[in-house]
Amino acid sequence: MKETTQNIINIQHVTKRFGEKVALADINLYVRKGEFMTILGPSGCGKTTLLRLLAGFDTATEGVISFDGTDITNTPPYKRNVNTVFQKYALFPHLNVYDNIAFGLKLKNTPKAEIMPKIKAALKMVNMSDYEYRDVNSLSGGQQQRIAIARAIVNEPEVLLLDEPLAALDLKMRKDMQLELKEMHERLGITFVYVTHDQEEALTLSDRIVVMSEGEVQQIGTPTDIYNEPANAFVADFIGESNILDGTMRHDCLVTVAEKDIACVDKGFLIDEQVDVVIRPEDVEMTTNTAEAQFVGQVTSSIFKGVHYEMLVVTDNGYELLVQNYKHFEVGQTVGMNITPDNIHIMRKDCTANIYRAKVNAPDVVEFLGQEFRLSLPERLQNAYAIDVKVAFDAVELFDNEQDGTFTGDICFILYKGNHYHLTIDTDWGEKLYVDTQDVWDLGDHVGITIQKVECGEMKYEAVP
Repeated sequence: MKETTQNIINIQHVTKRFGEKVALADINLYVRKGEFMTILGPSGCGKTTLLRLLAGFDTATEGVISFDGTDITNTPPYKRNVNTVFQKYALFPHLNVYDNIAFGLKLKNTPKAEIMPKIKAALKMVNMSDYEYRDVNSLSGGQQQRIAIARAIVNEPEVLLLDEPLAALDLKMRKDMQLELKEMHERLGITFVYVTHDQEEALTLSDRIVVMSEGEVQQIGTPTDIYNEPANAFVADFIGESNILDGTMRHDCLVTVAEKDIACVDKGFLIDEQVDVVIRPEDVEMTTNTAEAQFVGQVTSSIFKGVHYEMLVVTDNGYELLVQNYKHFEVGQTVGMNITPDNIHIMRKDCTANIYRAKVNAPDVVEFLGQEFRLSLPERLQNAYAIDVKVAFDAVELFDNEQDGTFTGDICFILYKGNHYHLTIDTDWGEKLYVDTQDVWDLGDHVGITIQKVECGEMKYEAVP
């Protein structure tokens, strides 16, 4: 039975597996009628898989996809009122512009007398009037992209799916097409679902953005919300430039960051709760008056970016900050830096990070991630089958030679935090491990891993030799 809804697309608990690999994990989101929704994330995050499920090219392993209140989870593509624009256009090289655009209309047995008016209207919509009989091979990349969009909209779909449609264009053409797409969306009044890895593109075009990582939704919100109020460190790092530092909330509206107590506007945290602090480069005010500055440091790099200078400044206590300013400061110059309370964003840390279920092998030995640890367990836990243990981020050693570790894993995310790197590692045991290190590693490095200490409550103990 069809339900009345203002959301043209509803995705409920959708999971997609390819063999043992989980491409999408329990996705829940909706798309409003007429909005421009962008699915944003790095390569391999699942965004194109999600678009293919909407188009009907793949089928969800679990969950329900509804279109205008009707379940279309298993509906074939040709029965869905959606059209897709692909990254590589997928135009037929042996057909001219007219025949490319007319292809879908002919498949639907559209009366011949109606085809030409529809094609002319579609070409006018993409600013390509009078191109009906051009050879598609004679067109520029931007013109071919417009023809691909015209072919999609000529069928009057309720939803237009766009899979990185501007990726193959040069920078100037991409910028021009972004503006045209925005205007086209407003003229057409239909729903756009747009996939891209380009953060600037997403911020420019979208009504709302879905940020994805490793098959999971990290945050959904307007471009302003996503940029100014990131939900976690991944979003803050992925959307624009950021300084992300470890901090401690002393109490409401006061955070210690880079060893300085700084006023903020955030409330509702525990006293001395460990947090992540996000400071955007453009929000750092620079001054030559170091006596009254919150931070004092030395400029180590300065690059002119056309509108502003982008500088790296190392504070006198060893923290590196990225700063953007219209005024030029020389490399080697000592500067002061200030951040107003409104320009500091506080994020809670993941309280489940590096917490594992450990099997109790003996009254003083537990095992997890394939490694045993000696623990003087309290008597009430000695007969337990399993307990929760925690590994501090700095209690892990990594090795280039995987044989030097007790188990191995692949580095899948790297976050610079001012004076150290915070790594996410996919271990061979199927669990994630988070590590703080001074060493420089590359994304995708396969590393040996040894956990040096494990915690149970307030107790910390060495690993069993």
